Amino acid sequence: MAPIKTNNPYASYFDFFSRSGTDAVTPEPGPASGLTATGGVISDYESGGNTYRAHIFTSSGALNVTALGNLPASVEYLVVAGGGAGGHGYGGAGGAGGLRTNLSGHPLAGAAFPVSVSPYTVTVGGGGANGTGTNGTDGNNSVFGPGPITSTGGGGGGGNPGSPSPAINGRPGGSGGGAGMQGGVGTAGAGNTPPVSPSQGNNGGTSLDIGGVTTNCSGGGGGAGEVGTNASSPGVGGPGGAGVQVAIAGPASNTTGVGALNPGPGQYQWFAGGGGGHSGSGSRSSGGVGGGGQGGISNTPNGPGLPATYSTGGGGGASGGPNGGGYIAGSGGSGIVVVRYQIGTSQTGTAKATGGAISYYGGKTIHAFTSTGSLIAPASISNLQYVVIGGGGAGGAASGGGGAGAVVDSGSTGVSLSAGTYEIIVGSGGASSMVAANGPYGTDGGLSRFGPSPTPIATAPGGGAGSVYGTQPLGRAGGSGGGGVMAAAGAPRAGGTGSGDPFPGTPGQSPANGWGNDGGAGAPGPGSASGAGGGGGAGSTGTAGSSSSGGNGGVGYRLPATYRNPVSTPGSSGGGLGYPGPSSTTFWVAGGGGGGSDNSQPAGIGGGSGGPYAGAGNASPPASPGSPGGSGSVNSGSGGGGGTYNSGFAGAGGSGLVLIAYPT
Repeated sequence: MAPIKTNNPYASYFDFFSRSGTDAVTPEPGPASGLTATGGVISDYESGGNTYRAHIFTSSGALNVTALGNLPASVEYLVVAGGGAGGHGYGGAGGAGGLRTNLSGHPLAGAAFPVSVSPYTVTVGGGGANGTGTNGTDGNNSVFGPGPITSTGGGGGGGNPGSPSPAINGRPGGSGGGAGMQGGVGTAGAGNTPPVSPSQGNNGGTSLDIGGVTTNCSGGGGGAGEVGTNASSPGVGGPGGAGVQVAIAGPASNTTGVGALNPGPGQYQWFAGGGGGHSGSGSRSSGGVGGGGQGGISNTPNGPGLPATYSTGGGGGASGGPNGGGYIAGSGGSGIVVVRYQIGTSQTGTAKATGGAISYYGGKTIHAFTSTGSLIAPASISNLQYVVIGGGGAGGAASGGGGAGAVVDSGSTGVSLSAGTYEIIVGSGGASSMVAANGPYGTDGGLSRFGPSPTPIATAPGGGAGSVYGTQPLGRAGGSGGGGVMAAAGAPRAGGTGSGDPFPGTPGQSPANGWGNDGGAGAPGPGSASGAGGGGGAGSTGTAGSSSSGGNGGVGYRLPATYRNPVSTPGSSGGGLGYPGPSSTTFWVAGGGGGGSDNSQPAGIGGGSGGPYAGAGNASPPASPGSPGGSGSVNSGSGGGGGTYNSGFAGAGGSGLVLIAYPT
């Protein structure tokens, strides 16, 4: 089983796909030919002597079949709906989105799906939004058609109405939500199980109410592979039901980033795991394999339930605390649609190397790495260009915005690459502290790298974390620095130092240490001033906080024209080759996170005034104490937003990105 264009396409939380449903891929030549079709991002690979093409959609679009070949005119599909959100306030976990597939040999395989020359609409369902209500919000349906193949959104977890009520019952869905509890034991939500054939999912788990905050606990959400676990031990929430693996986007061990990772076999392409139930004490209950979010814990800083993994259809974790107080539940994971068909019987690819997600634009072959992997070049390549972006830093709890990762750009001249295997490291986004104030720093963004250590071709440091009110007044250093704390006059409050150089430097080419800038300082007193500094961005420094608002994050960096394939930017709601920026332009990355403020003044904006831009996180809104700051978007390298003074949790940083291009 040898991949010819092993794409390692996209991370749990990353949308690198076409909203328009069109792309520049043309059919491969060869004695046996399959369909000619466009849409989504392409993964070509060989398995069992046959060559397959998979179209991967994490946002809505279309598979446009424009010609039939001499191979069977049918497709195999995976259609996963959005997962349900966890219930709020001692609530139950969210159920996974319904999962349907007809992949040959899979236990859940449905009937064959013949196609003709026609467009086939793809609707990718969003995950249920978290909130502060009772029941969690259901996920949305995903649809591939006409036909159509419809998968049902996951059921929301049961809530906490304060007395026995239907609101404590888990919601039905593709997989059912877990039951909540308050003054009684809730009923688990029903999954879309037999007599539905084939099954889309399973039931949620039931709750346990024996009269105490530390002993009560709720049921796990159902998964595509098994039911959610009942809460059976005092204080211990039920784990989420496991999802299933559907290796449709390539050999599972090679397609890192599609679906969730199973920590056992070490393979990706697991989908639709249920969320974990709420625990009264002890540790979080686990989400089901396949992207389910962990459950929260009662009355602790770890109270919020955790969100499900992006593009898996996983269910959100249940809230671990009472109504109010910021103990929100985890949101459900968005769905995904993958369609594949046979295109040949031998290696027919035209790419000069393997690794990452391969696309073609403007006469260039582009490899996009959204997770760690390798670029394998069988022969030397001339005029190779690259952009390496470090992970963004986390925002500070009740304080500064996170700094962006550095951006290292080879420019248009390019380099010559010898034959060989080149390690690619994609830096993770910094994890935010789960303490509202007076706690530790969040995490700096991770380093991204092209080529092996100790002599890589390019290295981009991650961004620095934002300051933390009460304990960590200075922004952390990084590719771009984190924002400084709001503080009394004369107290430390400076932003972190950026190790990158100010943009633009040499036009078309970054310095060796990349582009990056300092974070903004916090506002001076008297007393505790109202505004923390914004995190630095690749394009400008973070704005200092003021007596009237938090500082805005620094402006990001627009990717070069080489990478601006118009079908690879889905807009403001997801990932892609960059994010929206100033003046309605796209393809922006590496913006600084917004700085936090007190509970009455405006919060800082991520990526500069008028944003959020470049996928950077805004600071938490002052009108909603306890609401978290916005996280940097996946594969943006942007910083997370700071928290609101003395009550708001900060946002996480966005993971990095490595892009490589050369003449096709």
